[in-house]
Amino acid sequence: MIAVLVIVSAIIVLIMNYTNSRKSQEMKNTIEAQRLRAQRHEQLLQMESQRKSDLITYLAHDMRTPLASIIGYLSLLDEVPEMPADQRAKYVGITLDKAYRLEQLTEEFFEITRFNLQTIVINKQKLDLGLLLQQMADEFYPLLEPDRKSIHVETPETLFYKGDGDKLARVFNNIIKNAVSYSYPDTEIAIKASQEVSMVLVEVVSHGDPIPERQQKLIFEKFFRLDSSRSTKTGGAGLGLAIAKEIVDAHGGSISVKSDEQQTVFTVSLPVEQKGNGK
Repeated sequence: MIAVLVIVSAIIVLIMNYTNSRKSQEMKNTIEAQRLRAQRHEQLLQMESQRKSDLITYLAHDMRTPLASIIGYLSLLDEVPEMPADQRAKYVGITLDKAYRLEQLTEEFFEITRFNLQTIVINKQKLDLGLLLQQMADEFYPLLEPDRKSIHVETPETLFYKGDGDKLARVFNNIIKNAVSYSYPDTEIAIKASQEVSMVLVEVVSHGDPIPERQQKLIFEKFFRLDSSRSTKTGGAGLGLAIAKEIVDAHGGSISVKSDEQQTVFTVSLPVEQKGNGK
C-alpha cells in the first residue's frame, strides 16, 4: 500500500512539474511574441519617421526650383517693360504655372507636418452630397482646361447624407485630384453617386495608365507614391489617398480602387444611418 502511495505521489509530482514547465514555456512564448511585436512596431515607426523626414527634405528641395523660376521671370518682366506682348504673355503663363506648382508643394509640406490621423474628429451634419460633388468638380476647371479634360457629375436630384462635409470634401478633392493628375489628355472624368438601402456609393472614373495590381493594394498607405521617380508634374507626398481612407473609415465606410487598361475606378461607400438606431 505504501509503495502504491509513493508511486502515485511521484506521478502527481511529475504531472505538476510538467504542467508548470508547460505553463512557464507558454508564458515565455507569450512574452517573446509581445517583445517581437513591440520591436516590429518600433521598426515601423522608425521607417515611417525616416520616410517623413526624407519627403520633407525632397519637398524643401523641390520648392526651390519653381521659386527660382518665378523670381527669374518676374525679374525679366520688371526689367523689360517694353517687352513684346506675345513674349510677355508667354512669361506670365510660365510664371503662373510655376506658382501653381509651388502652391502644390507648399500644401504637401503642410500635409506632412500636420499629418496625425489619430486626431481625426468627425462632426456629422446633414449635407447635400450631390451639390458638394458638383462644387468639387467645378473647382478643378483651371487644372482640366490646359489638357482639354472634363468632369461629368451624375447624381440623383436629391442626395442628402449625414456626415462631416468639410472632411468629405477633402476626401473627394484628393480622389479627383489623383484622377486629374493621372488621366490622359482629352478624356472625361466621371463622378457617379447613387444611394442604396443602407449605403451611399460615389465612384470617380478616369482613363489613364492602369495602376499595377500590386500597387492597388498599397495606394492607400501613408507616404506611398505611384510615381517613384517623383515627377515634378504629378509627384505628391503620398498622403492624399491615405487621408481619404482614414476619413472614410471614420465615417464607418470603405474606399477601394480597381484599375485596368480601360479605366480606373475609385469607389467610396458611406453607410446611411438608419432611423431609430440611436445615432
